[in-house]
Amino acid sequence: MRKYYKQNRLLFTILPVFIIFSLLPWGEVKSLPKAMSVSSSLPPAIPSNPSASEEAKQLLSNLMNLRGKGILSGQHDYLESPDELVHKLKNTSGQNAVLHGYELGAINNQPEGTIAEQRQAVIDSAIEWHQEGGIVAVTFHQSLPGTSPEWSNVNRSLSQEKFNAYVTPGTAQYKSLISDLDEIAGYLGQLRDAGVPVLWRPYHEMNGGWFWWGKKDNFSALWNIVYDRFVNTHKLNNLLWVWNPNAPNEWADPYAAYYPGADKLDVLAADIYNNDYKQSYYEDLLALAEGKPIGIGESGQLPNPDVLTEKQNKWVYMMTWGKLLTENNTLQSIKSFMNDSFIVSREDYVLTTGGPSMAPVTPVTPTGLTGEYYNNTDLEGEAVLIRDDRKIDFNWHGASPASEINEDHFSVRWKGKLKPKFSEKYMISASSDDGVRVWIDGKLIIDNWKNQSATLHKGSISLTAGTLYDIQIEYYENEGDANLRLLWESSSQKQQVIPQGALFLP
Repeated sequence: MRKYYKQNRLLFTILPVFIIFSLLPWGEVKSLPKAMSVSSSLPPAIPSNPSASEEAKQLLSNLMNLRGKGILSGQHDYLESPDELVHKLKNTSGQNAVLHGYELGAINNQPEGTIAEQRQAVIDSAIEWHQEGGIVAVTFHQSLPGTSPEWSNVNRSLSQEKFNAYVTPGTAQYKSLISDLDEIAGYLGQLRDAGVPVLWRPYHEMNGGWFWWGKKDNFSALWNIVYDRFVNTHKLNNLLWVWNPNAPNEWADPYAAYYPGADKLDVLAADIYNNDYKQSYYEDLLALAEGKPIGIGESGQLPNPDVLTEKQNKWVYMMTWGKLLTENNTLQSIKSFMNDSFIVSREDYVLTTGGPSMAPVTPVTPTGLTGEYYNNTDLEGEAVLIRDDRKIDFNWHGASPASEINEDHFSVRWKGKLKPKFSEKYMISASSDDGVRVWIDGKLIIDNWKNQSATLHKGSISLTAGTLYDIQIEYYENEGDANLRLLWESSSQKQQVIPQGALFLP
């Protein structure tokens, strides 16, 4: 069986092979898995979401067509350093992983502003990874809603009775859950708008008891809530839904008790640690999948390619978890694994699929606002500095915004577009020291153009979800402290600084 895979490569004609090999660095050339190319004559895969994007449909088709022909390599990175380990894998082996796993959960009790910056860095990296031909997977280690963002609130015991409150509409706990989901939806929405399909794996390892959502009789209620919220409210049609239990062992129950049903998921995966690649883990998941693709969602030790090709060849992807790449694997084993003929690198994947997507990708729209900075308090003359700012959340204290700008007696005008998540009335707030004015859709909703200590000003406006509205903010600093924050809230949106994902350049 092993010999069969080595002798049957992609069926290129002689000339394309010569051209491809002449363009690649000789040291990085390796044989490709057998007949991986995606045929346009194949019927497209049908995701669980009837409104799934063309990019999501194509990715699912690619995964289904890969079964038995190769396994996509993958590497996870952390929220704080979204590219560190995927680059280490490349530097060690000479090959890029196809699948890049990202994290949106905050577990180090970081300040809210730091979390927002880290999540935005993840989104920026994921867009670039997709554009270079790779596949994006996203994990969300969510703290128990309503608690601080730290590991102890993810990895905590929660009784069945207390869990029930989080999946019961109308409770305070349920509202906290929805608020957290809405915040994450804003980041996933940026990937949707950039044409990036995502392997989205919420509430993984639910058959173990180490997360607050683990070993619950009604886990499917939680799954249904997030599915409905993301698909029907936020229209996140770029997501492929990955149901990802732990491999059953002495700490984790068998798969089936937590299976939410085939109609709300697209891929099944199992997390396998301690180099414990039992045949039963593979066969039981394959049977439960009933034709859907299956993957190794997380692993510590790299799987043995011989086992994959000879006994478990229907896995379509694997992903090594974070720092375990080098803690649990030798440098030589990493290099050998990534250069095995059955293991698919990003370079292999691009060659066999024709690029990041079979459908045209809408160009990425930069997010943020354009700011014009003046060395006077009246926005007069020519701007001394023009730059793009991610959001309006500044506290310059007694310093200047930039080297070109005075510490006192300066003003700024920001322009761009605002896109709300919900169709409802929003309360817009501006906390400023000194003067501030805010226009949305041509309407002046905040007007406090005077010297003042830090003061919160409010104005309301009805907005329609997904619509781009013109927004303009003007600010001046007289003397002393200088700060400005622009926030929003609504019946469905807790008060927060308007995030970069909702702001677009003019």
